[in-house]
Amino acid sequence: MRVTIERSAFLKALTHVQSVVERRNTIPILSNVLVQAGEGEVRLTATDLDIEIIESTPADIAKAGATTVPAHMLHDIVRKLPDGAQLEIEQGPDSGRVSVFAGRSRFALQALPPDDFPDLNAGELPHRFSLAANDLKGLIDKTRFAISTEETRYYLNGIYLHEVPAQKLLRAVATDGHRLAQAQIARPKGCEGMPGVIVPRKTVLELVRLIEGEDGEIEVALSSSKIRFSWGALVLTSKLIDGTFPDYDRVIPRHNDKVLEVDTAVFASAVDRVSTISSEKGRAVKLNISSGKLVLSVNNPDSGSAEEEVAATYDSEPLDIGFNSKYLLDIASQIKSDQTTFQLADAGSPTIIRDPGDEQALYVLMPMRV
Repeated sequence: MRVTIERSAFLKALTHVQSVVERRNTIPILSNVLVQAGEGEVRLTATDLDIEIIESTPADIAKAGATTVPAHMLHDIVRKLPDGAQLEIEQGPDSGRVSVFAGRSRFALQALPPDDFPDLNAGELPHRFSLAANDLKGLIDKTRFAISTEETRYYLNGIYLHEVPAQKLLRAVATDGHRLAQAQIARPKGCEGMPGVIVPRKTVLELVRLIEGEDGEIEVALSSSKIRFSWGALVLTSKLIDGTFPDYDRVIPRHNDKVLEVDTAVFASAVDRVSTISSEKGRAVKLNISSGKLVLSVNNPDSGSAEEEVAATYDSEPLDIGFNSKYLLDIASQIKSDQTTFQLADAGSPTIIRDPGDEQALYVLMPMRV
């Protein structure tokens, strides 16, 4: 194999694929990136056996071939080369070595046989549809903060992506048992009859990173066990979480009749300030809600107390309710409108939080004792 490739194009593709490679691997081949050269392009593949990322980039192919080299080491080498450098990658008769040349620099890297590189064969992916990158970003950004990190409830460790046939919607939901985030878009053509799938947290994070700045269409193909996202020269394939997502609709309250409206930025800043006093473990902030005003307070026996009054619109009976301040801030960061609406019932029941300018998003937050 012998190829010549421009440094910036190679670095971009290498940066995309190598991030899925774990720093420590008990299986040596999983530390490597598969490099395949042919038909005017270099194809890079990396996997951790759960996620596979493939990206192709144009190159001058003097001799076609394939090899695998340490992913992070190759990335570091290319990253440290000067802008505009031309790389030459060559594998001679010794298949256990790959040479990388750039200007006066020369590197010889250990290689492993490409035949040993695992193929994350997706099999048949019968359900296929496409959606705008911005729509996919919206579904992810509005829900991913609520993904559970508790490994024992593995079925909550991802975003539940499913069709809502009656309303012709594609909906994303995430919950960790303390909060729930839901976002939806009009059902794209082709996703009718798709199974509900749980996309793992790591896949979600990789996808967010990869589609940053993308504004075209994303092709989605899935089965009950795998999902594939394709756009441009990039393909991300992932296993899905094998589990049953809970009936989240049951925890969304239907009769919260007390409505509180606050300025989003003012409220978030006040929560941030008073929570400075809260304990790292509890992070509880108390909301004392009465006609025309909201008082936020924190009382921590170990460090002191804090209180701040915020103007609010509210015309029901007074209510004291506590929430985790971090959860409030996570939700507030997703509200794009100037105002945030809280729909409350009582101090012990879940609260709905909405963005008045976005009817397709909904957040549910469980209260805390304060």
